[in-house]
Formats: sequence, C-alpha cells, structure tokens
Amino acid sequence: STFLFLRPHSNSIAQLYFTMMNTATLVLRRTAAQQISKRTFAAASDETLVKTVLNDLHKELGGDMVPFAGYELPVLYKGEDGGVMKEHLHCRSEGKASLFDVSHMGQIRWHGKDRAAFLEKVVVGDIAGLAPGNGCLSLITNANGGIIDDTVITNAGDFFYMVVNGACKFGDMKHFQEQMDFFDGDVSMEYLEDDYQLLALQGPGAAEAVSKILPDGFDLTKMAFMTGTAATLDGVDNCRITRCGYTGEDGFEIAMPAASTVQIASALLSDPTVLPTGLGARDSLRLEAGLCLYGNDLNGETNPIEGVLGWTMGGKGSRRRMEGGFLGAEHILTPEGKFKKVAKKRVGIMGMKAPARQHAEIYDATGENKIGEVTSGTFSPSLKKPIAMGYVETKSAKAGTEILLKIRNKMQKAEVTKMPFVESHYYRVPE
Repeated sequence: STFLFLRPHSNSIAQLYFTMMNTATLVLRRTAAQQISKRTFAAASDETLVKTVLNDLHKELGGDMVPFAGYELPVLYKGEDGGVMKEHLHCRSEGKASLFDVSHMGQIRWHGKDRAAFLEKVVVGDIAGLAPGNGCLSLITNANGGIIDDTVITNAGDFFYMVVNGACKFGDMKHFQEQMDFFDGDVSMEYLEDDYQLLALQGPGAAEAVSKILPDGFDLTKMAFMTGTAATLDGVDNCRITRCGYTGEDGFEIAMPAASTVQIASALLSDPTVLPTGLGARDSLRLEAGLCLYGNDLNGETNPIEGVLGWTMGGKGSRRRMEGGFLGAEHILTPEGKFKKVAKKRVGIMGMKAPARQHAEIYDATGENKIGEVTSGTFSPSLKKPIAMGYVETKSAKAGTEILLKIRNKMQKAEVTKMPFVESHYYRVPE
C-alpha cells in the first residue's frame, strides 16, 4: 500500500492520497455505471429482468444490483471488502481470487458432422484445427467484415462449446440460424438457455481455490490456457471448466447445471481467499488487460484489422488467412492472405490527468485535427492513473505518438501507448 510509505507527520500527503483514492473510487463507480447502461439492451421498465440462480446470494452478500444485458447483476458489493477499487485490487493480489457471476452470457453447443465447417463460415478462426480440449478466441463477422460479436470456442470432442456475450446472444443465434438456412451440411445449434449457469474465477489464487472442489487427481498444472474439459465440481457431475478469462490474470470459467450453482458458488466462497466481485471491477480489470468490451470497443462497423484482432485469423500464411471462406472475408483479406489497409486502428491511451469517457474526442498534437475518439476509459486501480482505449487514424496509431484529448471541453495532453496497460499473467504449462 502506498500509505505504508508515508511518514506519520505527513498529514497533508496522507490527506492528498486519500482524496485521490476517494475520487478514483467515485470515478470507477461512475464509469462502471456508464458502461453498464450502454450494455443494457432490455430496459428494466420495458421488460422484466432475468435473475440468475445466484440472485438471492448476491443480495445476501451485499450486491448492488443493476440491469445488465437484460439480467439483474451486481455492479459491486457493499461492505468492508467491497467496492470497485477493493474488488479490483483483490483480483490482482498474490494468492487471491475473485468470483464473478457471468450467467448472462450465452452458452451454445454445436452438433453434427459438419459443425466445424459451418463454424468456419461464421467465425474467422481455425476451428477445424482445434484439437480436442483446445479453445480459441474468435470473431463472428457480418457480410461487410464487421464484428457481430467475439466468442470463445472449445472443441469438446463430441461437440463444439461456444460462449458469446450476453447482450448479443439472441442476435448471434438469429444470425447463425440465417446462415444455417443456406448451409448444405449436417449441423445443429443447442442453446443451453439458463439451464446452465456460468461463473468466472479469476486471479493469482484461482487455481488453488478451484482445486479444492475438483476431484483428487485432477492436475491443473497440466491444464493450459484456453483449454477446457468436462469435470465434476464439488461432487456435481456434468460441469465444464475452461482455463480462460477477462482480467489478464490466470483463471477459469465454470459452467454447471442451474440446480447446483448455489452449492458450487458457496463452496468457492467458503475459501477466505475468494471474494465475490461485481461488473464494475470486471470492466476495469479487462481494460487494464487491454481487452475489448463489445458494444464499446467493437461493433458491426468495426472489422478485425481496425480492432487489431487480426491474430484471431492466424499468422501470415495460415490456412484461414489464405482460404478466407468466412462471411465478409473479402473486405478484410487480400487474395494473398494479407490484411487490407484500414483508415483507423484501436490503440491504448495514457498520460491525461483526468479519465476520458467514451466518445471523448481525440486530436493530433496541434489540436486542430480530430483523429478519432475514445471507446473505453477509466481510472486504473493498479496503476493509479487514468487509462483509455480508442480508435485513431492509422498514421497516428504508433506507440509514443503525442495526442490531445478533449475532456470536459478542455484539451489534455496524452500519448498513444501499447496494451495491455498491466502485464498479463495467463497460465503457461511448465516445460
């Protein structure tokens, strides 16, 4: 803690530090609320919010419940260890883990002998090349090459297991059905609805915490990042565990039958290293990790090259880049498999004194030419300074480029920077 280094008589410095932290907490709270309002595709007044199985538990734990993607979910937890700042820093702390309820997300199983061929029509990744148990982040594209959604797909052996964003899932499935109508092959889509719930356990202590509810002999040290398997958790069969996440830390996404969700969540939370964590910290953690929020940083008008996600198609000369074959490929790739030139690119931004909100305008160093806008911004609890992500003209996308941000009608100096803002700690199997 910074405060530990303050001398006892440095009252003014201590007051300044606490003022800064209180302001930062308020900024994080506001930012979280704004991001969540953007993602609420069903207004609470128009439609009854769906409650996840853990709704009562969230409230018992002090969850501050908000509408999000048609669901009622905690933005943060009230109490001594709660709040966006504390929840965020807990997830980054050695030996600690954070538990998120992400049951709003869409879980889909793909069946049929031609399932890989179909998926390669609708996503950009090498699905046919996924070995059993292996997964990948991929992008669902439209006919113009724009990004409909981002998704994690795992080869589960007898089927492909897909997780899509909660705010997009019904649109995604409508799109999939439209594409299936044109597909001459054997494929079927099984939406797991709310019969299966999804939890994310993230942080340096996630493996230690989840190992306590896994069967004896389940060796997590050999479970690589972006791999998944069927598992028994706390004695409950028909669960699934995937080593992945949205924080930049080691972690897992755990799917389980709805009837056993409270049991499994309670078992994890009985570990003193595990803290229930809300959507607010989830957003600030993912931004520090340089990860996109669909609807803010990606949308149907943005293609993978603009989003700096071309790697999801594989490296230079890879099969998917050479063959294309997915919707909108001709707008993204040249016939030689090279990325087509784009007018704008996604970048990280630092150096401004105040946090920049979504849609804040970005100007060149002269302040005369608008070159882009911010798509996500917050106060970084780990770095204790503002960070942002946005799109700028390609010629200004190089790290180190000086820029100006228009924040509350005042120009602030800033700089294009590489992401992630905070070093990632994804797990690697020891050699």
